[in-house]
Amino acid sequence: MASKKTVKPDRTVDSPNQDERPPDTEVTLLVLHSISLPPGEYGGDAIERLFTNRLDPAAHPYFAEVAALRVSSHFLIRRDGELLQFVPVGRRAWHAGVSSWRGRERCNDFSIGVELEGADDGPFTDEQYARLARLVADLRRALPLRDLAAHSDVAPGRKTDPGPGFDWPRLLKQLT
Repeated sequence: MASKKTVKPDRTVDSPNQDERPPDTEVTLLVLHSISLPPGEYGGDAIERLFTNRLDPAAHPYFAEVAALRVSSHFLIRRDGELLQFVPVGRRAWHAGVSSWRGRERCNDFSIGVELEGADDGPFTDEQYARLARLVADLRRALPLRDLAAHSDVAPGRKTDPGPGFDWPRLLKQLT
């Protein structure tokens, strides 16, 4: 279901890893992720390359494990707060995989995926929390978002992000 455009990313990088949502689907869930490529390292363009199917498997030993994945997210918030958009909010990004939220399967169908550049076991930056709060507020104005969940909540046992380093009370306080 299309929405009015209110989110203003710093940059848009089009990902081919997207498709149409099922007809008449309301977007009611935001799924929060964390990612760093290589794991535990920040900066560079590896995340962009992963989401655009251009990650060189020979550039780092870990990349050989993930280069063939066809994944994306609607948004990425870098450590400095930069907001990148990979998939329009009206389209389905491929971020949650096999997933379920409150008994509803296939979370990609009805969710927005937001990646934070970070690791499960580390802290996130002040800039990331501030940008995430602004993004959630913008998305709530444009979409009938009712729920925020961790990737680990929608894919328990399979995913652990954004992990214990993410301060949910801090985010929720910023949203009030």
